[in-house]
Formats: sequence, structure tokens, C-alpha cells
Amino acid sequence: MASSTSAAGFAAVATCLVGGSAFVAPSSGPALRASHFSAAGAASSSDVPSSSSSSAALPAAAMVGVLAAAGLLRKGVAGARARPAEKHVVALRSLKSDPGFNTLPEWDRPKNGFEGLVGDQPPLGLWDPLGFTKDRDVEKFKRRREIELKHGRVAMFATIGYITPEYFKWPGFLSTSANLQFADVPNGMKALSVVPTAGIAQFFAFVGFNLQFADVPNGMKALSVVPTAGIAQFFAFVGFIELVYNKSYGEPGNYGKGLFGLGSLGLSATVSDPKTRDKKLRAEISNGRLAMMATIGMFFQDGLTGSAWGDWALYTASPLRAFESELGVQQPTGFWDPLGFSKDGDASNFRRRRVTEIKHGRVAMLATMGYITPEFFKFPGYLSTSENLRFADIPNGLAAISKVPGAGWLQIVAYGLYCEGTGGFGYNSDNQMSDPGNCGWKPPLLATSDPEKRTKRLNAELANGRLAMMAIIGMFVQDGLTGSAWGDWALYTASPMRAFENEMGVQAPLGFFDPIGYTKDGSSENFNRRRQSEIKHGRIAMMATMGYITPELVGKLPGYCSISQNLKFADIPNGLAAISKVPSAGWAQILAYMSFCEISGDQSKGSPGAAGDFGFKVLTSSDPATKTKKLNSELANGRLAMMAIIGMFFQDGLTGSAYGDWALYTDSPLRAFESELGVQDPVGFWDPLSLTADGDVASFRRRRAVELKHGRISMLATMGYITPEVTGKFPGYLSQSAGLKFADVPNGLSAISKVPAIGWAQVIAYAGFCEISAGTDDFKSPSGVPGDYGFKVLTSSIAEEKNKKLSAEIANGRLAMMAIIGMFFQDGLTGSAWGDWSLYTSSPLRV
Repeated sequence: MASSTSAAGFAAVATCLVGGSAFVAPSSGPALRASHFSAAGAASSSDVPSSSSSSAALPAAAMVGVLAAAGLLRKGVAGARARPAEKHVVALRSLKSDPGFNTLPEWDRPKNGFEGLVGDQPPLGLWDPLGFTKDRDVEKFKRRREIELKHGRVAMFATIGYITPEYFKWPGFLSTSANLQFADVPNGMKALSVVPTAGIAQFFAFVGFNLQFADVPNGMKALSVVPTAGIAQFFAFVGFIELVYNKSYGEPGNYGKGLFGLGSLGLSATVSDPKTRDKKLRAEISNGRLAMMATIGMFFQDGLTGSAWGDWALYTASPLRAFESELGVQQPTGFWDPLGFSKDGDASNFRRRRVTEIKHGRVAMLATMGYITPEFFKFPGYLSTSENLRFADIPNGLAAISKVPGAGWLQIVAYGLYCEGTGGFGYNSDNQMSDPGNCGWKPPLLATSDPEKRTKRLNAELANGRLAMMAIIGMFVQDGLTGSAWGDWALYTASPMRAFENEMGVQAPLGFFDPIGYTKDGSSENFNRRRQSEIKHGRIAMMATMGYITPELVGKLPGYCSISQNLKFADIPNGLAAISKVPSAGWAQILAYMSFCEISGDQSKGSPGAAGDFGFKVLTSSDPATKTKKLNSELANGRLAMMAIIGMFFQDGLTGSAYGDWALYTDSPLRAFESELGVQDPVGFWDPLSLTADGDVASFRRRRAVELKHGRISMLATMGYITPEVTGKFPGYLSQSAGLKFADVPNGLSAISKVPAIGWAQVIAYAGFCEISAGTDDFKSPSGVPGDYGFKVLTSSIAEEKNKKLSAEIANGRLAMMAIIGMFFQDGLTGSAWGDWSLYTSSPLRV
């Protein structure tokens, strides 16, 4: 191994383990108490962590990750072995330098374990499902945090090491003695098979193999390429870093080497700003956690598929392979086994379950029909003459269970046992294992000798059986809850909605509308409290909405709003702008009046005020029906007003106008293009994908040029479809050498196969000439006009007439783009340029 290669390996491990984070380098400052993540004093022996406080060896994942990351490091990294600055040397050898960290939280009495520390981030917060921190042991937490940081750093390198070689590998040799180039080594675990051997001494001396980066594969396969001595070197180097070089400063993961461990190279890399430091530490731990999950996933898919990028088509040992072509594998779910019943790949278990599924499906289909049919038809006569029980006397659904005589149930059970135990319908000799569900019963509409039709019908049986199993369970549930086979939910008296479905506000078309489920607890007290709030908000919103509208229509009150401020009502603008005009005393009056209204009335539990009745009899009537109608109207109008006032606030805030004059919304990105050509009725400026949301004029002009080109080509193509059908074709030859006449070329897509290769070359050459000769000045040049290539067909000296023609061109081009795609579609399906749908024999409607 060349020295540069080995040093690169060292650099990979060093950057992972030697303070490779956003931790600040040691600096002077006050010593922290023992309750912090730091030593008690600068000169105390407790400052020097014992060997037991560091991991004795790097975990296996770390070693694999470092090796996988080897392809990322250049030879130049190894050369950067500058001696650390003196202050780092002092810190490493004697730890006399006081780190001076002052951004950590107090540890004396944590409020809730370790909440608020680095790593406690939304949305999970302090996530400890296994309860590691429930003992509140600070030392254990610090030890686990240090391990988490190390694994995270190694995993980040390992993840990058998996990804990068897919895009780039180093040139040259990994091992000249083994004639092994980087490019020859496969990615992923397969690289294990190409490990060259060499002496540990040569490896430590950085000579011998001359192994080149380009020969190192991606993923776990890289392990097989690195020489045995190389792996030993990694272990030795990791042990040296863990046991000798790294000296903890009391803060997990901080070894005094600064940001990314650059302090080991003598480079200053301190982060002194507390907020920046905290942000970087949180980012590091989040990225590390993500990387640990990512690299384990990569190892997993690499091991299963033999591909570093997890080509699951290569996972031939998948238990799903045994059953993915079986009956019942249908769109849209494909092979659907969410509970993993088939993951063991046991064919006998699969067939046993398939037999069971078919039986249950058939019974469920009969049961579903048994629920539905009696609603329309019942047999005449007696079910049991001895019991004087007619078929007409048996109710539908679950209620029938209590009506069927005991002898009837005995007959049903006996018949079921006979079918199961004796094979009464001619079971296969192996109990259907060779052909699940085949009982020898050949119904005329289902049985067929055509294998394709048989497969289709068996798939349909499985699909219908699955649907029927879901349907009959649903019928049982609604029957059990409502007491009606058809689920008359008006009979479901135990529903928690029953408490409120007759309340005010339950109106068509939504009925009782509670999508968030506020009333599912059935609490009348909570319902009344929310109803009171709804009524209050609705009333205020109606007043506010009218306050927005009225001044625009009938004007404003005469006189002064405030004589002392010389403020007239006429001087107060409408909408949100009025907020800045109303004097402070005016706001105080408003708040005082609102408080009086809230406090003066009795709103205690059970009082009329608790339901929104404050004695102000405006919407009332002696007729209960009329009163109910008015109160329902109030609720409906209040709900509408709450929506309306929020919309008014929104448009007022954006436009600065109470009535939302959108012409004033100068920040709208649509302003740049709403007067452009192509903005036409009825849709106006239509950009559903928001391609112009960024307001970029250059991008708009480029897209407009593309639109015009596509539109022009589509207009020609559309005419090229239509014209030969109407006016005929050119006389003479398209190609004399090929003996091909124009009359011999069919219309539509079929013509593609008739045009000679030289013809296509001419078409492409002409298109290329048009593109290159026209240039891009039409949309790139500020003075250019998109689509203007000097061919003045649609032009006029009158600006209005010219715009009309250009707008027509855009509109016709858009129509032609839709038209030609439709023509391609019908031509492809029917084989006819004009879409003779009688030729579309594969249409699913044909069946």
C-alpha cells in the first residue's frame, strides 16, 4: 500500500473520530463545575479521562464505514500532516488548558431528565422509547451520547462512501502487484472477493501494493479489495486514536480539535458564537442519526441484492418470488401480503391458505347475496311445516338467526361437515393442494378449457371473494349496530352523535358536520361551550363583515370620531388601514365595552347565556318553527361571515385595499406576465403549475419561445394528418431509388415505417438547420421577441391587428398540440389515422 493511500485511510478515520464535529477548540475561560460536561478544574486529575471512558475499539460498523469511505479520499489528504498548534499540544498532553465551555445547560437538577439538550429536536423531542435516561444518570447519558456521536460520524462517511463511487472512481491501480485497478472492483459487497494479500509490515511502511482508489468498489465490497494488512492497520490506527490520541474535555464527542477536527492539522476551527455552535451541534447529531439509518439500509439491501444500490430484481432468494405469479396478484396492489404470511416461502402453507381464502370468499359471496336478495325476493311456502314457519316470516340479516329452528341449524352444520370431511364435490386426491379451490364442480359460466379465460375467471373469483369478505363484515357491523340488515342508522340510538344531531346548525347539504371529532365524547357541556363560542365569533364576524362593506356603499358617519384628535369619520380609511387611525382612547372604549358584555351577563353552566342567549331578542318569534329557522340562519350566516372576514383580511393585507383591488398587489409574480400575448378569455392568465411563480422574465421568454415552436410544429402536423385524407397526396415518387410513391405512403403513424432512412435524415437535418440558423436571440436578447425569426407571415403595421394575429397563433398552436396528441393516441390504439374504433379489438369494453 502506498503511503499516500494509507495516509488517506488514516485521514478518513481521523476525521471521523478525532473531534470531527462543530466543537470548539480549547480556549481560556472559567472552569466549569463537575455538574457540566467538563472537568472540575484545569489542573485537577479528574480532568484526565481514564481509558475506560473511551471505547476500547471501534465498532464493526465504524470499521466497515471507514473502508467504504476509502474511495472518497485523495492522496493529498495524507500529505496534510501539519503539526498542531502549541495550544493543542498542551491540551492533548497535559490537559492544562481550560476548555471554557459555557453554552451547556445545568445538570444539577434537570427538569425532565435531559430535555433541552442537543438532540432534543422537533418533532420527536427527547425520544427515548427504551427508557435509557429514566434513571437520570448523567455519566451514563454522557457515555451513550459520545458513542452516538462516534457512530453518527462514521455512518456519515460510510453513507457518502457508498454514494460517491457510483459517480466517480479514482484512476490507476489499487494494487500493482495484483494488477488490480480501482475500475475493476465491483461496487458493494462483491468487492469482498477481490482482496489482495500482503504483509502487515509493508502496509505499515506504506509501500508494496501501490493500491489505487479507482479499483476500490462501492459499498461493502470494498472490504475485499483492501489488503489484509490494510484492515489490520485500520484496527491499529483506530485503537491508537481511541486509547492514546483522543482526550475528552468532558463534553461528549469533543476532543478539542475544533470544527471537522481541523485542529489536528494545526488549523484554527473554533466556533465561538453560542447560537452558531448549538445549531451546528444539533445539525451534526441529526445528520448522524439519519446516516446511521441510511448506511444500515444500504448494507441490508446490498447484502440481499448483491448490488450496492439495491437492484431488487436481483434478489432471487426473496420468498415473494415463489408466489408473485400466482392467481390473485392483481392491480393496483400487486402481490399484497402486509402481514408477511408468505415470507417463509413455504409453498405448502401458501396453498393451504389459498384454499382457505377461496372457501371463505365463496361463502362470503353467498352470504352477501343472501343479505341482498331477500330484500327483493323471498321463497313462497314454508321453511318448516312442523314449526308453521314461512320463508316470509324470517327477517333479513342477523335477526334471522333467532328464527331458524334448531333442526335447520343442525342440517346446515351437518352439510358443511360433509363437504369438508368427505370431499362431496370431488376434491383432488391431495386435498386441493395441487389446484386450490378445485372441488370438481364445473359451473357452465365459470368453467372453461381455454387456459387464458380460466385464469381470468379464477382471478375474478378471488377478487370478488375478497370484496365479498369485506362486504359481509361491513353488513354484520351495520346490522349489529342498527338492528337493520340495510343499516338504517336512524336506529343507531347508541351513537355519540345522537346527542347533537338535532341541534341548531345541522343543515343541508352537510348535515351534522364534525370532521375533527370534537363531539365524539358525547359531552353536552363541551358542546354547549363550543356552541357559545361559535355564536359569539359568528356575531362579531357578521358585524366586521358589514363594517367592511357598508362604508364602501353608503358612506361614513358625519362629524368627528375624536374631537380632541380632530379626527373625522370621513378621515378613517376602510379595512385594516383604519387600525392606525383609531385613537388609543377609542381602542380602550372598544375593549371596555367588550369586557362589559362578557362580564355583565350570566354565562354560568345551564344558564341561557351559556347557550348564546343574552336576552337581546332580535332574532325571535312566538312560533317555534320560525324561531328555529331564524336561529339556524344566524348560525349559517355567522359561519359564512367568519370565512368572509378572514378572506377580507387576507386580500386587504396583500393589496392594501379593503375591497382587494388586485391591481395594487404589485408584489404578485403574475404582474410580470399578465399582459403578455396568450392571456385570453375565458381562463385569462392560466398557469396551474405555477411555472411563472418566480417572476423570472428570462425563463418566461424561453418557455414562450418553446411554446410557439411546439405550437407551430403541431399545427403543421395536424394539417399533415388531415390534408391527405381530404385533398389526396402528391403525385410521383417520394423515393425513386426505393420505388416509393407518395400514394404508397399511408396516413398517420403508419407512415413512419415507410419513409426511407435518408428521408428521416433529411427531416432531422432540416430541423437542425432551422434551430441552429434561427439562433436564440429571439428570447435571450432583451430586444428580441420570442418566436420572431424574421418570417413575417402573421404581421401588420397596425399594432392592435398584429397582436390579434399573434394571439390567434398562440391559441391555435395550443389547440393543435392537444389535437395532435389525441390523433396519435387514437391512431396508436386503432391503427387508423382517423381513429376507426371498431379496429380497437383490445379495448376492455370488447369483453
